[in-house]
Amino acid sequence: MQALTIDFICSLDGYASATGWPGWWGLESPEYLQWLDEHPDKDAPLLMGARTYRVMSALTAEGEPGTDVLDGIRKHVFSATLQEPLAWVNSTLVRTDAVEYVRALKEESDRPLRTIGSIALSRSLLMAGLVDRYRLVIFPVITGATGHERIFDGYPDVAMDLVESRTFDRRTQLLEYVPTVLDGPPGA
Repeated sequence: MQALTIDFICSLDGYASATGWPGWWGLESPEYLQWLDEHPDKDAPLLMGARTYRVMSALTAEGEPGTDVLDGIRKHVFSATLQEPLAWVNSTLVRTDAVEYVRALKEESDRPLRTIGSIALSRSLLMAGLVDRYRLVIFPVITGATGHERIFDGYPDVAMDLVESRTFDRRTQLLEYVPTVLDGPPGA
């Protein structure tokens, strides 16, 4: 069975994006872009929801640094609103139950899987017990006034065991965890 890693980028206060800010909050730094280019699972199949598909396909079309590699990656897009054919190359529209689809994909895939963004999809996969790792890249900005899409709203309690960490250009943090969904706070 292949592993599934949830990949999120966020502000220090946990937002996936913010109005008026550029991609990666303008802090995509050479060291971070090099890591993206050299990471072993950089071309692992991606799982994403419709909103992430729309945003990322537009960023790729606009030439956002570091997104060009996404064209060559197999993408499984979960949506009831998008229509076929999907314009972004290597994208498959999935209309069936995401949990069952991903459960089967983990068994059948010859590569590890990962998400990119896709907050609601990631939450449902975690709650179904399908997530093996969380990889967060935290950018050193607070977007309290302009931030939207708080990543962990609606999540259950989850214990996170840190298995990797790294700092890019002395400012951006990568934190990789193994999650364990809890029934409630420890000791409750």
